[in-house]
Amino acid sequence: MPKRTTHTYSSEDAAPDGPKSDLFVYYCKYCASHVLITDTRLQKMPRRKTDGAYVLDKGKYLARLNVTQAGKVILKRGEGKVERQYRMNCNSCELLVCYRSVEDPETAPFIYVVDGALSSVAAETNPQDAPVPPCISQLNGGLVQVAIEVEDRAQRSAITRVNADDVRVSVAAPASNGEANNELLEFMGKVLGLRMQQMALQRGWNNKSKLLLVEDLSAREIYEKLLEAV
Repeated sequence: MPKRTTHTYSSEDAAPDGPKSDLFVYYCKYCASHVLITDTRLQKMPRRKTDGAYVLDKGKYLARLNVTQAGKVILKRGEGKVERQYRMNCNSCELLVCYRSVEDPETAPFIYVVDGALSSVAAETNPQDAPVPPCISQLNGGLVQVAIEVEDRAQRSAITRVNADDVRVSVAAPASNGEANNELLEFMGKVLGLRMQQMALQRGWNNKSKLLLVEDLSAREIYEKLLEAV
């Protein structure tokens, strides 16, 4: 049965508008994938006595989730008491990150964020503090490998996503021919500030999967440059 991915929003009244709105991005502590965007700090939220989970009130705060529905779990809470949790996992690594007490995600009034599951680092504004995702790996000999998923036939070259599994890059040329590879290398050279001789492109798991090998930059430096370009 395919996984069900959910992008959940609070009411329109809670949505931020204008440049003064503060958004906080929370990431999976295990794989560094983005999980939650909200307009409040979780540390300011009340916590459950049973498991220490943060209680995020969707009626008061923005709550945008990038999760996979993981089904219902029934827990015993004392003598003759049970608790139903409708759990949500990180999309990338499937780690439990939050749950709700109501089956329908649209009507659930609260989101319970599992204690210790998310990192409060805002990678887009403080990339030096965010963990480097596994898709950017340091190899022996000083090389760095970047796993790329190509979105071809796009209007322009752009980096559209950086998560644990891959860096999503759109190109105009079809992925099945060499033009896409040339376009990808030229674009990544501009993003990373490198010459063509400092990069090499290898085939990944399919036509749209590529492995970019980079010289003269660390995995951390590459990650920061990619985040700036998203």
